[in-house]
Amino acid sequence: MKTPSINSLRLPLAALILMILAVACNDDEITNNYKKYAKWREANEAYFEEQKLLTDDQGDLYYSSLIPAWNSGGEILIRYLNDRSLTQENLSPLATSVVQVKYKGWLMDNTPFDSSYTATDSIFTTKVTSVIEGWQTALQYMRVGDSVRVVIPAAQAYASAGSGAVLPFSVLTFDIKLKDIVYYEIKP
Repeated sequence: MKTPSINSLRLPLAALILMILAVACNDDEITNNYKKYAKWREANEAYFEEQKLLTDDQGDLYYSSLIPAWNSGGEILIRYLNDRSLTQENLSPLATSVVQVKYKGWLMDNTPFDSSYTATDSIFTTKVTSVIEGWQTALQYMRVGDSVRVVIPAAQAYASAGSGAVLPFSVLTFDIKLKDIVYYEIKP
């Protein structure tokens, strides 16, 4: 058996070192963001907890807590804005489905950050697994024709990284209407 030469080990060793450095840098970025956005993070965490306790005019909880079977720590809040009896026979997307939705999203302080309504036809087409985890959860519990308002904690959104106008540790609220399932894969 031939012993590998030092030259043949350089590339794999360099790749390993780069991976270790990337993880270390990412941990530093998370720690720095945790400190940098402490007040924002704390305000967003408090906002999410407040939304859990928000009641409607009849004293009922405004949102239902939704925890998917595949992630016991992945809680989102959801409120159906339509009469679900009218959509009870409609399909719900799977993780492998491609869906068409209309949506608008805003931050805890009511700052809008994204909307499909700015597009010409206002329809956003996406694979369920191509969106943030909170959306994946909401979509799989919706039926075609449903409209919902969801409150998604940072952990199921952009977490400590943020994205564009969304600061790290942001709780996101969306109004989502599931218009259609363009591609639906049958369950095995």
